[in-house]
Amino acid sequence: MSLRDELLKSIWHAFTALDVDKSGKVSKSQLKVLSHNLCTVMKIPHDPVALEEHFKDDDEGPVSNQGYMPYLNKFILDKVTNNFDQQDFHKMCWTLCFRKNLQQGQLLISNEDAFKIWCIFNFLSEDRYPLVIVTEEIEYFLRKLTEAMGGSWVEERFEDYKLQLISKQQCLSAWELIGLVGSGHFSKGMDRQTLSMGINEVYQELILDVLKQGYMLKKGHKRKNWTERWFTLKPSFISYYVSEDLAEKKGDILLDGGCAVEPLQDKEGKKCLFIIKSAYKSFEISASDKKKKQEWIQAVQTCVGLLRQGRPAPHREARQKRRELRLKQQAEQEELELRMKELQTANEAKQQELENMRKALEDAAANAAEEEKRRLQTQAELQDRYRTDLEREKLVRQQMEEQVAQKSTELEQYLQRVRELEDMYHQLEDALEAERSARQDEETVRKLQARLLEEEAAKRAELEQLHLRQQHAISQTEAEKQQLEKERLAKESALQAAMAQLEQLEREREGALEQYQTVMKKLEDATNNTKTWKHKVAHQEGLLRLIQPGSKGPQIFTNWGPAAFTEAELSMREKTWQDMKNQETQAQ
Repeated sequence: MSLRDELLKSIWHAFTALDVDKSGKVSKSQLKVLSHNLCTVMKIPHDPVALEEHFKDDDEGPVSNQGYMPYLNKFILDKVTNNFDQQDFHKMCWTLCFRKNLQQGQLLISNEDAFKIWCIFNFLSEDRYPLVIVTEEIEYFLRKLTEAMGGSWVEERFEDYKLQLISKQQCLSAWELIGLVGSGHFSKGMDRQTLSMGINEVYQELILDVLKQGYMLKKGHKRKNWTERWFTLKPSFISYYVSEDLAEKKGDILLDGGCAVEPLQDKEGKKCLFIIKSAYKSFEISASDKKKKQEWIQAVQTCVGLLRQGRPAPHREARQKRRELRLKQQAEQEELELRMKELQTANEAKQQELENMRKALEDAAANAAEEEKRRLQTQAELQDRYRTDLEREKLVRQQMEEQVAQKSTELEQYLQRVRELEDMYHQLEDALEAERSARQDEETVRKLQARLLEEEAAKRAELEQLHLRQQHAISQTEAEKQQLEKERLAKESALQAAMAQLEQLEREREGALEQYQTVMKKLEDATNNTKTWKHKVAHQEGLLRLIQPGSKGPQIFTNWGPAAFTEAELSMREKTWQDMKNQETQAQ
């Protein structure tokens, strides 16, 4: 930590103490006093005009901390040198802030000890504002304090206190740290003097950079006598005083990378000797015992090694390493949290995607079930409709067959009467001529009837094929249902067209029947004519014997009269129609 950072921490405490209403702003008159005191303590020429010029637009209202920082950096901190007493500087800032924040009546320590703890807090606190000290540094300080008091560290007690720190985000302010030490929670069994001495020892090590101190004998350079002195070892020099109160300083031993410390043989009745060789002088020193001698030699060698490598004091270096480690852990923690957040975001997105897929599958399943239900319902309706149509068609066909049978019987009876009349037609030539003319007309009607019968048979065959195709369409798979529906509609249209044609044929048959009735009327007229001639012949003397025409053989009669084809031709046509029907069945 640089000198500027150390100074800023103490100044922050002083500025915060001046901010009475905690609004983050201090009046310009108070800043003038603070700036003057800072310049005085740090031996910097004070320029009140610069302060007035800096805040010339805000003569009456408060001034924020951000507004004061540019002035503080430019006119005070940029001019700082290391020629002032930092303890006096810290004392001045402490004086401005402790009365507002410290409740000394409830503490077991003096104001001086509280100031030292405040300085230690500034040294160990994080480089962010507001200033706080984290759990690791609290434990480090309490361990140091316990060791300085000669006590033993109780890990369980601090672990219990750690749980309490969780509610305070695992950090303390300067005044909370002073309250923690001053309450005696971690110094139970120690008196106030021991606690004060422990605080002073930690303060000297961490703040004053005293690495080692104690009484030893030093040999004089002029009179060569041995005198007891109080030695304090710092990273770059060793100071020796008349006593441990540091009231009268006798001199310094400057250390650098070229210094050396070596043990000496006992002489002049002195034991545990060692010598410190600096660039200008050599100092012979006698420790009280071999352990202290070795500790001092090791401590001085450590300082010389640090100076050669350009490294700071061990406790400062250790503090820097702890901070770097914390920053690294914090960065790793932030990276881990970021990765966890990314993973959580990805997981949430995946969960949302899976949820959407699940909903889509559920909707698809519901739609499929609904579609299957509709399909089954439609299939059942179609089957019912086809069954109804088939039954209706079967009933119509049966009715038609009954009508055909009845008409055939009537036609047979009618033909029998016609045969009886034909015997009378052959008796007279005129009647024969009339009958020949009538038979020519009858032949024309028969041809028309034959054509109509053939068309009717073809339509019946077509209707049969349509029926078979409908039955085949019902047995098709569900996937062809829509196509079958279209084909069924087409077939129904064709069936309707065929029915229309059948009706047309029926109308044509009726027309042919009317023509036949006309012919029969002519035949009846001819018969009446023949009877008239018979009566005339009966009045004559003798009877005339008429030449009868030969038999034409048995004839086929239909619903519309005598057929124009023989029974053999009818059998052949039935066989042909049966073969066509078998071929269509095999093709399906």
